[in-house]
Amino acid sequence: MATKSKAIQTTGKRKYAVARATLTPGKGIVRINSQNLNTIKTEILRMRLMEPLLLSGDTWENVDIDVKVSGGGVQGQTEAARSAIARALVDFNKKLKKTFLDYDRHLLIWDVRQREQRKPNDSRARAARQKSYR
Repeated sequence: MATKSKAIQTTGKRKYAVARATLTPGKGIVRINSQNLNTIKTEILRMRLMEPLLLSGDTWENVDIDVKVSGGGVQGQTEAARSAIARALVDFNKKLKKTFLDYDRHLLIWDVRQREQRKPNDSRARAARQKSYR
């Protein structure tokens, strides 16, 4: 178990989204970009962000977690934030590592797949211009 007086800082990535989480001793407050977790409107995204907290049991009720997310889209930011939260909780309590890995491997291990860049003079990454033989 990490020393409770120090802040733990972790990162999470998904596609182009990057999340930085700071875990400090507190009362169980979780904020995403200075917005309380309970005020996030989309329920599916809120539940995805709650997964590492629910899996950790009572551990998260003794700490405050602040997450700053930038880049990417809404879904990528959600995945990056939940990865950063899970990594911070594992740094705080090492016993959670096996629980997180058994539930979802991508809570602790980044999904490194990236969108393929489009090629010059083509509309998409793999789409080529049609040939006209006239």
